[in-house]
Amino acid sequence: MGTGTTNGVGNGKAAAGERTADGTTVFRGTAYSPLRTTVALALWLGAIHFNAFLVLASLFLFPRRVAALVLATQLFFMFVPVNHKGRLGRKIARFISRYVIGYFPVTLHVEDYDAFDPQQSLRHILFLPIAAGILGDLVGFMPIPKMKILASSAVFYTPFLRQIWTWLGLAPASRKSFYSYLGAGYSCIIVPGGVQEILHMDHDSEVAFLKSRKGFVKIAIETGSPLVPVFAFGQSYVYKWWRPGGKLIVKIARAIKFSPIIFWGKLGTPIPLATPMHVVVGRPIEVVKNPKPTADEINEAHKEFVIAMQDLFEKYKARTGYPDLQLRVL
Repeated sequence: MGTGTTNGVGNGKAAAGERTADGTTVFRGTAYSPLRTTVALALWLGAIHFNAFLVLASLFLFPRRVAALVLATQLFFMFVPVNHKGRLGRKIARFISRYVIGYFPVTLHVEDYDAFDPQQSLRHILFLPIAAGILGDLVGFMPIPKMKILASSAVFYTPFLRQIWTWLGLAPASRKSFYSYLGAGYSCIIVPGGVQEILHMDHDSEVAFLKSRKGFVKIAIETGSPLVPVFAFGQSYVYKWWRPGGKLIVKIARAIKFSPIIFWGKLGTPIPLATPMHVVVGRPIEVVKNPKPTADEINEAHKEFVIAMQDLFEKYKARTGYPDLQLRVL
Protein backbone atom coordinates (compact mmCIF):
# COMPACT_ATOMS: atom_id res chain seq x y z
CA MET A 1 0.00 0.00 0.00
CA GLY A 2 1.20 3.51 -0.74
CA THR A 3 3.28 4.66 -3.66
CA GLY A 4 6.93 5.08 -2.80
CA THR A 5 6.48 3.65 0.67
CA THR A 6 8.28 0.64 2.07
CA ASN A 7 8.15 -1.31 5.29
CA GLY A 8 11.53 -1.41 7.03
CA VAL A 9 10.69 -4.04 9.63
CA GLY A 10 13.75 -5.52 11.28
CA ASN A 11 16.35 -4.03 8.94
CA GLY A 12 17.78 -1.61 11.49
CA LYS A 13 17.29 1.36 9.14
CA ALA A 14 14.53 3.89 8.70
CA ALA A 15 12.14 3.08 5.86
CA ALA A 16 11.51 5.48 2.97
CA GLY A 17 8.48 7.73 3.19
CA GLU A 18 6.74 10.14 0.84
CA ARG A 19 6.81 13.90 1.39
CA THR A 20 3.60 15.92 1.13
CA ALA A 21 3.35 19.53 -0.02
CA ASP A 22 3.53 20.87 3.56
CA GLY A 23 6.69 18.88 4.36
CA THR A 24 5.03 16.06 6.32
CA THR A 25 6.58 12.63 5.77
CA VAL A 26 4.04 9.83 5.34
CA PHE A 27 4.55 6.09 5.80
CA ARG A 28 1.96 3.43 5.06
CA GLY A 29 1.96 -0.16 6.23
CA THR A 30 2.28 -2.86 3.57
CA ALA A 31 -0.83 -4.99 2.99
CA TYR A 32 -0.48 -8.70 3.78
CA SER A 33 -2.74 -11.75 3.72
CA PRO A 34 -5.64 -11.85 6.23
CA LEU A 35 -4.30 -15.08 7.74
CA ARG A 36 -0.94 -13.60 8.69
CA THR A 37 -2.37 -10.36 10.02
CA THR A 38 -4.98 -12.23 12.06
CA VAL A 39 -2.35 -14.48 13.64
CA ALA A 40 -0.16 -11.46 14.42
CA LEU A 41 -3.06 -9.60 16.02
CA ALA A 42 -4.05 -12.65 18.06
CA LEU A 43 -0.50 -12.91 19.41
CA TRP A 44 -0.35 -9.17 20.14
CA LEU A 45 -3.70 -8.63 21.81
CA GLY A 46 -5.27 -12.01 22.55
CA ALA A 47 -3.50 -12.81 25.83
CA ILE A 48 -6.03 -10.91 27.98
CA HIS A 49 -8.96 -12.85 26.56
CA PHE A 50 -6.99 -16.10 26.71
CA ASN A 51 -6.21 -15.59 30.40
CA ALA A 52 -9.84 -14.74 31.14
CA PHE A 53 -10.93 -17.93 29.39
CA LEU A 54 -8.44 -20.04 31.37
CA VAL A 55 -9.56 -18.58 34.71
CA LEU A 56 -13.27 -19.04 33.97
CA ALA A 57 -12.71 -22.55 32.60
CA SER A 58 -10.68 -23.48 35.67
CA LEU A 59 -13.45 -22.25 37.95
CA PHE A 60 -16.41 -23.78 36.15
CA LEU A 61 -15.34 -26.38 33.55
CA PHE A 62 -12.05 -28.11 34.21
CA PRO A 63 -11.60 -30.95 36.72
CA ARG A 64 -9.75 -29.86 39.87
CA ARG A 65 -6.41 -31.34 38.86
CA VAL A 66 -6.51 -29.75 35.42
CA ALA A 67 -7.64 -26.43 36.91
CA ALA A 68 -4.79 -26.49 39.41
CA LEU A 69 -2.28 -27.25 36.64
CA VAL A 70 -3.63 -24.42 34.47
CA LEU A 71 -3.51 -21.88 37.30
CA ALA A 72 -0.01 -23.02 38.28
CA THR A 73 1.12 -22.53 34.67
CA GLN A 74 -0.33 -19.02 34.66
CA LEU A 75 1.48 -18.20 37.90
CA PHE A 76 4.71 -19.52 36.40
CA PHE A 77 4.40 -17.24 33.37
CA MET A 78 3.57 -14.30 35.65
CA PHE A 79 6.97 -14.39 37.34
CA VAL A 80 9.43 -16.27 35.10
CA PRO A 81 12.15 -13.85 33.86
CA VAL A 82 11.79 -12.67 30.26
CA ASN A 83 14.77 -12.07 28.02
CA HIS A 84 13.71 -9.14 25.86
CA LYS A 85 16.52 -9.88 23.40
CA GLY A 86 15.98 -13.64 23.15
CA ARG A 87 16.14 -15.04 19.62
CA LEU A 88 12.68 -16.65 19.67
CA GLY A 89 11.10 -13.62 21.29
CA ARG A 90 12.58 -11.24 18.74
CA LYS A 91 11.37 -13.43 15.88
CA ILE A 92 7.85 -13.36 17.29
CA ALA A 93 8.08 -9.59 17.83
CA ARG A 94 9.25 -9.02 14.25
CA PHE A 95 6.40 -11.16 12.94
CA ILE A 96 3.86 -9.13 14.94
CA SER A 97 5.40 -5.80 13.97
CA ARG A 98 5.51 -6.69 10.27
CA TYR A 99 1.92 -7.90 9.88
CA VAL A 100 -0.10 -5.81 12.34
CA ILE A 101 0.67 -2.48 10.67
CA GLY A 102 -1.04 -3.42 7.40
CA TYR A 103 -4.18 -4.82 9.00
CA PHE A 104 -6.07 -1.61 9.82
CA PRO A 105 -4.11 -0.16 7.94
CA VAL A 106 -1.94 2.26 9.93
CA THR A 107 -0.56 5.41 8.31
CA LEU A 108 2.16 7.41 10.03
CA HIS A 109 2.45 11.18 9.51
CA VAL A 110 5.66 12.84 10.77
CA GLU A 111 5.60 16.64 10.66
CA ASP A 112 9.36 17.15 10.88
CA TYR A 113 11.11 13.88 10.09
CA ASP A 114 14.55 15.50 9.93
CA ALA A 115 14.22 16.64 13.56
CA PHE A 116 14.60 13.02 14.69
CA ASP A 117 18.34 12.74 14.28
CA PRO A 118 19.37 9.11 14.97
CA GLN A 119 22.39 10.47 16.84
CA GLN A 120 20.08 12.36 19.22
CA SER A 121 17.82 9.69 20.68
CA LEU A 122 16.72 11.35 23.91
CA ARG A 123 13.03 11.63 23.15
CA HIS A 124 9.93 10.74 25.02
CA ILE A 125 6.73 10.66 23.10
CA LEU A 126 3.13 11.04 24.15
CA PHE A 127 1.06 8.35 22.58
CA LEU A 128 -2.08 6.24 22.75
CA PRO A 129 -1.35 2.57 23.38
CA ILE A 130 -2.97 0.50 20.63
CA ALA A 131 -0.97 2.05 17.80
CA ALA A 132 2.26 2.58 19.74
CA GLY A 133 3.99 -0.23 17.88
CA ILE A 134 4.23 1.76 14.65
CA LEU A 135 6.96 3.90 16.25
CA GLY A 136 8.91 0.91 17.51
CA ASP A 137 12.39 0.10 16.25
CA LEU A 138 11.24 -3.22 14.73
CA VAL A 139 8.96 -1.40 12.27
CA GLY A 140 11.73 0.78 10.87
CA PHE A 141 9.70 3.90 10.01
CA MET A 142 11.30 6.26 12.54
CA PRO A 143 15.07 6.83 12.49
CA ILE A 144 15.32 6.43 16.27
CA PRO A 145 17.54 3.40 17.01
CA LYS A 146 16.57 2.79 20.65
CA MET A 147 12.93 2.93 21.74
CA LYS A 148 10.94 1.81 24.79
CA ILE A 149 7.18 1.92 25.22
CA LEU A 150 6.32 2.48 28.89
CA ALA A 151 3.11 0.68 29.87
CA SER A 152 1.14 0.05 33.05
CA SER A 153 2.98 -2.24 35.46
CA ALA A 154 -0.16 -4.42 35.57
CA VAL A 155 0.71 -5.65 32.06
CA PHE A 156 3.89 -7.22 33.41
CA TYR A 157 1.97 -9.36 35.89
CA THR A 158 -0.31 -10.74 33.19
CA PRO A 159 0.89 -14.16 31.99
CA PHE A 160 1.68 -14.51 28.28
CA LEU A 161 0.91 -10.82 27.68
CA ARG A 162 4.05 -9.79 29.56
CA GLN A 163 6.20 -12.06 27.38
CA ILE A 164 4.78 -10.75 24.10
CA TRP A 165 4.89 -7.09 25.08
CA THR A 166 8.40 -7.33 26.56
CA TRP A 167 9.65 -8.79 23.28
CA LEU A 168 7.93 -5.92 21.46
CA GLY A 169 9.93 -3.39 23.47
CA LEU A 170 7.56 -2.47 26.31
CA ALA A 171 8.70 -1.82 29.87
CA PRO A 172 6.97 -0.93 33.18
CA ALA A 173 6.03 2.74 33.42
CA SER A 174 7.76 3.63 36.68
CA ARG A 175 9.65 6.82 37.42
CA LYS A 176 12.80 4.78 38.01
CA SER A 177 12.62 3.03 34.64
CA PHE A 178 11.80 6.31 32.90
CA TYR A 179 14.99 7.95 34.19
CA SER A 180 16.97 4.78 33.54
CA TYR A 181 15.98 4.38 29.90
CA LEU A 182 16.41 8.07 29.06
CA GLY A 183 19.82 8.00 30.71
CA ALA A 184 20.76 5.01 28.55
CA GLY A 185 19.87 6.89 25.37
CA TYR A 186 16.43 5.40 24.74
CA SER A 187 13.45 7.30 23.44
CA CYS A 188 10.38 6.66 25.60
CA ILE A 189 6.76 6.47 24.49
CA ILE A 190 4.44 7.22 27.39
CA VAL A 191 0.73 7.63 28.06
CA PRO A 192 0.45 10.17 30.90
CA GLY A 193 -3.34 9.84 31.16
CA GLY A 194 -3.13 6.18 32.08
CA VAL A 195 -6.03 4.75 34.06
CA GLN A 196 -7.63 8.17 34.48
CA GLU A 197 -7.90 8.59 30.73
CA ILE A 198 -9.73 5.28 30.40
CA LEU A 199 -12.13 6.28 33.18
CA HIS A 200 -13.12 9.40 31.22
CA MET A 201 -13.53 7.71 27.83
CA ASP A 202 -16.78 8.08 25.96
CA HIS A 203 -18.03 7.09 22.51
CA ASP A 204 -18.45 10.62 21.12
CA SER A 205 -15.09 12.33 21.60
CA GLU A 206 -11.40 11.81 22.33
CA VAL A 207 -10.00 12.53 25.77
CA ALA A 208 -6.48 13.46 26.89
CA PHE A 209 -6.03 13.49 30.67
CA LEU A 210 -3.17 15.99 30.82
CA LYS A 211 -3.99 18.98 33.01
CA SER A 212 -2.75 17.40 36.23
CA ARG A 213 -0.08 15.23 34.61
CA LYS A 214 3.17 17.17 34.88
CA GLY A 215 5.64 14.54 36.06
CA PHE A 216 6.72 13.68 32.52
CA VAL A 217 7.42 17.37 31.86
CA LYS A 218 9.61 17.58 34.96
CA ILE A 219 11.57 14.51 33.84
CA ALA A 220 11.95 16.00 30.35
CA ILE A 221 13.47 19.18 31.78
CA GLU A 222 15.69 17.32 34.25
CA THR A 223 17.14 15.15 31.48
CA GLY A 224 17.01 17.71 28.65
CA SER A 225 14.76 15.45 26.57
CA PRO A 226 12.53 17.08 23.93
CA LEU A 227 8.78 16.52 24.28
CA VAL A 228 6.97 15.23 21.20
CA PRO A 229 3.15 15.41 20.93
CA VAL A 230 1.64 12.39 19.17
CA PHE A 231 -1.98 11.53 18.42
CA ALA A 232 -3.60 8.44 16.89
CA PHE A 233 -6.80 9.07 14.94
CA GLY A 234 -9.11 6.08 14.58
CA GLN A 235 -7.83 3.99 17.47
CA SER A 236 -10.97 4.60 19.52
CA TYR A 237 -12.99 2.75 16.87
CA VAL A 238 -11.01 -0.48 16.53
CA TYR A 239 -12.93 -2.01 19.45
CA LYS A 240 -16.39 -1.92 20.86
CA TRP A 241 -16.18 -1.49 24.61
CA TRP A 242 -18.10 -1.28 27.87
CA ARG A 243 -16.81 0.03 31.17
CA PRO A 244 -18.54 -0.35 34.56
CA GLY A 245 -19.24 2.93 36.30
CA GLY A 246 -19.51 4.11 39.88
CA LYS A 247 -17.19 5.54 42.54
CA LEU A 248 -16.17 2.10 43.79
CA ILE A 249 -14.89 1.09 40.34
CA VAL A 250 -12.90 4.33 40.13
CA LYS A 251 -11.29 3.66 43.52
CA ILE A 252 -10.43 0.08 42.56
CA ALA A 253 -8.95 1.19 39.23
CA ARG A 254 -6.76 3.79 40.93
CA ALA A 255 -5.61 1.29 43.54
CA ILE A 256 -4.59 -1.45 41.09
CA LYS A 257 -3.49 0.99 38.35
CA PHE A 258 -5.68 -0.84 35.87
CA SER A 259 -9.17 0.07 34.71
CA PRO A 260 -11.77 -2.73 34.42
CA ILE A 261 -13.06 -2.60 30.86
CA ILE A 262 -14.65 -5.14 28.55
CA PHE A 263 -13.72 -4.78 24.90
CA TRP A 264 -14.33 -6.86 21.82
CA GLY A 265 -13.69 -6.74 18.10
CA LYS A 266 -14.75 -8.91 15.17
CA LEU A 267 -17.46 -11.40 16.16
CA GLY A 268 -16.74 -10.78 19.83
CA THR A 269 -13.10 -11.86 19.52
CA PRO A 270 -9.89 -10.00 20.48
CA ILE A 271 -9.31 -9.30 16.77
CA PRO A 272 -9.81 -5.52 16.27
CA LEU A 273 -12.11 -4.04 13.68
CA ALA A 274 -10.19 -3.09 10.53
CA THR A 275 -10.57 0.67 11.04
CA PRO A 276 -7.92 2.83 9.32
CA MET A 277 -5.64 4.55 11.84
CA HIS A 278 -3.57 7.66 11.31
CA VAL A 279 -0.74 8.32 13.77
CA VAL A 280 0.51 11.90 13.71
CA VAL A 281 3.89 12.82 15.19
CA GLY A 282 4.27 16.52 15.93
CA ARG A 283 7.41 18.62 16.03
CA PRO A 284 9.72 18.09 19.03
CA ILE A 285 9.41 20.72 21.72
CA GLU A 286 12.90 21.53 22.98
CA VAL A 287 13.40 22.13 26.70
CA VAL A 288 16.29 23.71 28.57
CA LYS A 289 17.99 21.10 30.72
CA ASN A 290 17.77 21.88 34.42
CA PRO A 291 18.34 19.21 37.11
CA LYS A 292 16.13 21.18 39.51
CA PRO A 293 13.37 22.91 37.51
CA THR A 294 11.09 25.39 39.24
CA ALA A 295 7.30 25.03 39.32
CA ASP A 296 7.01 27.94 36.87
CA GLU A 297 9.38 26.26 34.39
CA ILE A 298 7.43 23.01 34.59
CA ASN A 299 4.08 24.79 34.18
CA GLU A 300 5.30 26.77 31.18
CA ALA A 301 6.65 23.69 29.39
CA HIS A 302 3.48 21.76 30.24
CA LYS A 303 1.29 24.54 28.84
CA GLU A 304 3.33 24.60 25.62
CA PHE A 305 2.94 20.84 25.26
CA VAL A 306 -0.84 20.85 25.80
CA ILE A 307 -1.27 23.65 23.23
CA ALA A 308 0.91 21.72 20.76
CA MET A 309 -1.21 18.60 21.27
CA GLN A 310 -4.43 20.52 20.68
CA ASP A 311 -3.01 22.23 17.58
CA LEU A 312 -1.84 18.88 16.22
CA PHE A 313 -5.30 17.39 16.72
CA GLU A 314 -7.09 20.29 15.02
CA LYS A 315 -4.63 20.42 12.11
CA TYR A 316 -4.94 16.74 11.19
CA LYS A 317 -8.44 15.67 12.18
CA ALA A 318 -10.03 16.63 8.87
CA ARG A 319 -7.29 15.29 6.62
CA THR A 320 -7.37 11.95 8.46
CA GLY A 321 -11.14 11.60 8.07
CA TYR A 322 -12.51 12.92 11.39
CA PRO A 323 -13.59 16.53 10.71
CA ASP A 324 -16.23 16.62 13.45
CA LEU A 325 -14.26 14.87 16.18
CA GLN A 326 -13.63 16.82 19.37
CA LEU A 327 -10.72 16.53 21.82
CA ARG A 328 -11.36 16.98 25.55
CA VAL A 329 -8.25 17.90 27.57
CA LEU A 330 -8.99 17.14 31.22
